[in-house]
Amino acid sequence: MSGFDTNPFADPVDINPFQDPSVTQLTNTSQSGLDEFNPFSESSQLTNAARTTPAVQPSGHSQPAVLQTSVEPTPQAVAAAAQAGLLQQQAELERKAAELEKKERELQSHAARIDPRQNNWPPLPKKCPIKPCFYQDFSADIPADYQRICKMLYYLWMLHSITLLLNLLACLAWFTVNNSRGVDFGLSILWLILFTPCAFLCWYRPIYKAFRSDSSFSFFVFFFIFFCQIAIYVIQAVGIPGWGDSGWIAALSEVHENVAVAVIMMVVAAFFTLCAILSLFLLKQVHSLYRRTGASFQRAQEEFSQGILTNRSFQNAAAGVASSAAQNAFRGN
Repeated sequence: MSGFDTNPFADPVDINPFQDPSVTQLTNTSQSGLDEFNPFSESSQLTNAARTTPAVQPSGHSQPAVLQTSVEPTPQAVAAAAQAGLLQQQAELERKAAELEKKERELQSHAARIDPRQNNWPPLPKKCPIKPCFYQDFSADIPADYQRICKMLYYLWMLHSITLLLNLLACLAWFTVNNSRGVDFGLSILWLILFTPCAFLCWYRPIYKAFRSDSSFSFFVFFFIFFCQIAIYVIQAVGIPGWGDSGWIAALSEVHENVAVAVIMMVVAAFFTLCAILSLFLLKQVHSLYRRTGASFQRAQEEFSQGILTNRSFQNAAAGVASSAAQNAFRGN
């Protein structure tokens, strides 16, 4: 019945919300903490110093930011810079060229020490005072595709030399039975002495060099001189009396005088004919190989001009002529 004793129409009792026990407890605790805190004590100063980081002031006087304007270089400065760059590149290229030339010389000297290319032709005894004049090695110098034709030309030269020797013997036999043939015998000696080394130097060595280094100029030298050699073979095979050749005409003219000498001369005439036929065949073979190599007359001209300009004898002669001309012009003035 106590619940009915209260008057619901009576004024409510004033209730202070701050009198709540939980609120009063929290308020008393925070107040006690604030009362105990002393900001000027030594421990609080150390704590504040450790916790706070002072702002760093920039050293020196601060200056306002200035906008840098771009300055375009003048054309003279650009040209000077470009010229300096070109000079630097040229000096670098010259330095590299000198280094490459030095290395090339070192490699050449090293190769010469390792594999010296000593002359081995003609093959002479070691005790002979005359030493070989040329180096010849088909397997080392000539490509495999050209070795056969090059050897055949070398054998042709050997046949050429043997034929000239037989021609000398035939003319000697002719001279023994006919005293009026002394001119033929003398000319046969001259042809042997002259044509044997000339054939080796003038058409065999050029074709050897042409196959070795693929030289267009050497090919053209060979073609020109070898064509003349074929013409000489034809004349020798004909055998005009008084020209120092034991050809067919000279051999047939001796049949009625001495058959044995005529037979010897016919054998020599057959050798001259064989040389002419083999020369024509080999000339055709070399020409076919020449067309495969891609050589040309223009390339031969370039090789000839380069060889002349790089020849030390030609350079010395040209320098001597130029110096003498300059001295004469100076004296004339």
